[in-house]
Amino acid sequence: MIKFFQWIYTIYSVLIFYVLMLIFGLFIVLPLLISQKGDKISFFFIRLWASIWSFLSGIRYEVHGLEHIDRSKPYIYIFNHRSFIDAPVIPMVIPQEVRAIGKKELSKIPVFGQVIGKLAVWVDRSDVESRRISLEKLVKFLNQGSSIVVAPEGTRNDTSETLLPFQKGAFRLSIETGIPILPMAVIGANQIMKRGSLLLSPGKVKVYFSAPINPPMTSEDAVNDFTEKCRNRLEAMIVAHE
Repeated sequence: MIKFFQWIYTIYSVLIFYVLMLIFGLFIVLPLLISQKGDKISFFFIRLWASIWSFLSGIRYEVHGLEHIDRSKPYIYIFNHRSFIDAPVIPMVIPQEVRAIGKKELSKIPVFGQVIGKLAVWVDRSDVESRRISLEKLVKFLNQGSSIVVAPEGTRNDTSETLLPFQKGAFRLSIETGIPILPMAVIGANQIMKRGSLLLSPGKVKVYFSAPINPPMTSEDAVNDFTEKCRNRLEAMIVAHE
């Protein structure tokens, strides 16, 4: 019986997600087509979409560590990716207009892929050329003063491990541009959509921001050491708050 009601809730939540995306999609995309500075307007409507959907779906947010974020500076945000619920979490909790890197498979989701594709950089992680092009786009956004969001595990973590091994692209990018890494631990999203299940449940997502981690000077071991340092920080945040 519980599973039946969970299916009803999931169908309701997904329908609300798409209805709101259809309502707000044009208001998200149009400002970006008119001007590169239209992202402030676009993010207003993205946050409106995410907040209304979250409210109607019974999903709440609790955010800690916003004092670590200087809104006038760009960052490379990294987070632990354990749930598809991370998509609405990002615009809800990060107080900046950001660009995210995502798997190209997400671009094929009807409506969502077309709308969010204006603010995301899709990448085929199995294709070296695709990875190169995506990094070039991210460098362009960073040079324009925009922050970016990266899931350094490279895919959703469906294991019992706290974190999967990190890919090094974000940390190499930080060292090359001098832009700090800002870890954010997302706690509870995997309870709303549990591992191996398509079913949703209402609940609370807690997000903890760390102080930024400044990149080291370029050296032979800089990328590996910096990647490990950032991974250790994020892992410690998750363990402390789970």
